[in-house]
Amino acid sequence: MTVSLSSHPATDLAPERFKQAFRAYPAGVVVVATDAGRGPVGFTATSLTSLSLNPPLISFAIAAASSSWPHVEQARTAVVHFLGSDQEPLARRFATSGIDRFAAPTAWRRLPEGEPVLSDVAGWLRVAIEDLVPAGDHRIVVARVLDSWQEPGRRPLLFHDGGYLSI
Repeated sequence: MTVSLSSHPATDLAPERFKQAFRAYPAGVVVVATDAGRGPVGFTATSLTSLSLNPPLISFAIAAASSSWPHVEQARTAVVHFLGSDQEPLARRFATSGIDRFAAPTAWRRLPEGEPVLSDVAGWLRVAIEDLVPAGDHRIVVARVLDSWQEPGRRPLLFHDGGYLSI
């Protein structure tokens, strides 16, 4: 149930003003990958959020018009990959439409449970998808973290003001 805290009628902000506001807000870059039985798919996201420590829950958003959405909608699990500051080409590859993102030069393998995992990333979370929430032109995926791996000392890749950068 959604509760409205405002008695004022909703007025939509112009899309360009909305984008401008978020261009000033840096975000970490991840690649989400899954396989719902039709081969691996993945996409670049900047919407990863930690939701709960107990149980360990995360969320990320995906456009309902994305070619990856039908796969995510049917998947039971996924892998969220934290990208290192040197992995801008990988982020761009998984943000490109109309290509096989898992074809060479992408290096990847499958985890013992079957999920696709990218090589040489800064870290990853293996998650079980628990809920899919419609939100405008996107869907919010809520997932429980089942396993994780992190490479110590890697600097993260960030997205800010329309470009990739590091800290």
